[in-house]
Amino acid sequence: MRAISQRSFGEPAVLQPVDLPTPVPLPSEVLVRVRSTAVNPVDAMVRSGTFRMLGEPPFVLGWDISGVVEEVVPGVTRFEVGDEVYGMPFFPRAGNAYAEYVAVPSRQLARKPTTIDHDHAAALPLVGLTAWQALVDSANVRPGQRVLIHAGGGGVGHLAVQIAKARGAHVTATASAAKQDFVRSLGADEVVDYRGTDFTEKVGDLDVVLDTVGGPVGPRSIGVLRPGGLLLTIVDRTDTALRAATISAGRRFAGVTVEPDYVGLEALAKLVDEGRLMPFVEHTLPLEQAAVAHELIESGRTQGKIVLSV
Repeated sequence: MRAISQRSFGEPAVLQPVDLPTPVPLPSEVLVRVRSTAVNPVDAMVRSGTFRMLGEPPFVLGWDISGVVEEVVPGVTRFEVGDEVYGMPFFPRAGNAYAEYVAVPSRQLARKPTTIDHDHAAALPLVGLTAWQALVDSANVRPGQRVLIHAGGGGVGHLAVQIAKARGAHVTATASAAKQDFVRSLGADEVVDYRGTDFTEKVGDLDVVLDTVGGPVGPRSIGVLRPGGLLLTIVDRTDTALRAATISAGRRFAGVTVEPDYVGLEALAKLVDEGRLMPFVEHTLPLEQAAVAHELIESGRTQGKIVLSV
């Protein structure tokens, strides 16, 4: 099968097309013919060696997949050959998604939303599950609550805005001036230009803040929460000083690490098919241009997601 691999850490050019054996699914697994896979910031961090989550090369990057079940190991009852599925297999271990075929535990997959194509479905799992597990599983966002989403135009942020709105929240998002119209189109009630405005002067008395940026954003967000409000971070999850400062201020803290979860995937698919959630794909490139996709995502200017068509 075709795949994209790397033999060393480095710049995007280390990503090279290779021929690899088609994986053989184990008991509890299905073989998926991948139609589309998405590129996430964590992919670039692993590729460069900044985040050595997969150990030393060679390895195949990628986690998001959307495709068609090619083979079902006897004993698996959730899917049949020909079913369209999507998911985020094995994260944070190697998902091997930059490839034509992936062997995946059946319970790490769900049926693809029926109202979108494979490119858009592949853009959903990692960022969608991150937003869902933060806002729903951790925060239990409810109607009428006031929620702030940092970087509302990004991969996680643009879905978090829509999920919070679908839960009935009043949503404020930070975004650059270039992305403000886009973020408003997602349903944000208020948008704050984080470059030209101090968000701490614009918002306050919030129930939930989701920090997708890290650095000084987390500590500065503590003061805009109401007493008992919740600071969620997907970046500084292990920051004990941030946790202590949040709790000391009478607020709650949760660091969120995304996990494969077919229940969450099914909930996301339901929102998509109801017309209440739509992943935005800014660029779609062929699998062989994975290096170009990494250059785009490292530019920091991406709106929504970048997808590789397999």
